[in-house]
Amino acid sequence: MWIIRILSSIIFLTSTVVTIPLAFDVGGRACGLAFSLSLASFYFFYSVLRLATPDTSRFRWFLVKSVAATQWIVLPSLLIWSLNRFSVEPTDTRGWVERTFSGKRAEDTSVSQWILGPDGLAERVTVGAWDKLLTWSTPAFQLSEGFCSLLVIQASGQVTRWLVNRSGKSDSWMIGLLVMSASVISSAVYFLYRVTQFPEISNVDATLIGMAITCAIFLCAWGIGSGKGNPVESSLLFAYIVLCIYQIFTDYQPSGPVGPPQPSEAADFPPFPPIIMASYTTLLQALSLLPSAIHATFNFIVAALSTVTPSVIISLAYRLFVLYASTRIIPAVRDSGARTLSQEPSLEDSDGAGQILGVLSWFSPSILITVYTSLLMQHFASTSNGDSGDWWVSQGGDVGNNLWRWINVAGTMALYALELKLGKEDLDSGVVGHWKAD
Repeated sequence: MWIIRILSSIIFLTSTVVTIPLAFDVGGRACGLAFSLSLASFYFFYSVLRLATPDTSRFRWFLVKSVAATQWIVLPSLLIWSLNRFSVEPTDTRGWVERTFSGKRAEDTSVSQWILGPDGLAERVTVGAWDKLLTWSTPAFQLSEGFCSLLVIQASGQVTRWLVNRSGKSDSWMIGLLVMSASVISSAVYFLYRVTQFPEISNVDATLIGMAITCAIFLCAWGIGSGKGNPVESSLLFAYIVLCIYQIFTDYQPSGPVGPPQPSEAADFPPFPPIIMASYTTLLQALSLLPSAIHATFNFIVAALSTVTPSVIISLAYRLFVLYASTRIIPAVRDSGARTLSQEPSLEDSDGAGQILGVLSWFSPSILITVYTSLLMQHFASTSNGDSGDWWVSQGGDVGNNLWRWINVAGTMALYALELKLGKEDLDSGVVGHWKAD
């Protein structure tokens, strides 16, 4: 049963990651928003159905299983409907309010067209409200990422402190953790060097980068020197600040134009032994005999994956990781024990924080779609300054800015400084307080 769950989750993640940017790329901004809204609404209804029906009900079991089985049909159906309904941009740029009160509603042939037609009342209320919600929630997602990252960093520091001070192999753990911390810092310095090579960095950007890195180094040294932090916390904090800076100034693409590849000279000897080359040729011939439908499917998957940039995938994976980890860390900090790290948040918890985390876990598919769509909109807005992003601005999108990312960097370091100022060096509190030490 758990294998089916894992496969179902992998298929859901893959289909979500591929189809939403495909809707934006093929159908345009309105099509992508409509598809993500319909997909989030479907999974929201599915989560409400699971919550509203009792676990012992046979009707609930049949209904939930039926809806879960039809999701593989619903997802492509919603994509086709969105492409068919919203792929053509309306020529009239006025909204339904202006068309109603300007005395020019006669252009609509009927009331149903005014309500359900292109750029009508229903579209403005649903897709327009969804657009505003995603735009306004971007700062909340950004700040939540920084707060949850700080929770993960501090929890990692407490666990590593316990391993060094209480475990039987403290010297081995200390050497291994120092090597890991040095590797993390070295990788962060390399990517920081990559940032300095970008040609679009201005004097103001360089000043902000210098201030952020200086504050990060000061906080890392303060934490290690005061004993309230350790090298693992400091290295992870420094790496997160560099990650934020790297996300601000690059889209994980080459910063300069890539020239055509130079023709390679023919080698005197084949790169592999003849038996391997013969097997490779046989394999290519066998693949060429496959039906054309398989080749078309493969080409479609490759084209769909090419619409997803690495920056969005990395940001989504990291944001989901820290959000999920925080749902385990917050109950552990509340109960002053690490046993709750292995327990899922539930609605049956006695306190309000656990119940809120339980609700968020039930509606995790809709939250994932919302976070992913917000990241995609942020990505399209950040690339709208060039020629490749004109389509986003022409369809009503805003030009992106990095204000909230800089606020996230400053807020994360301010919270960590406050923790170092008010915190106490106490190993028996926090996540590892109830761990047994022989």
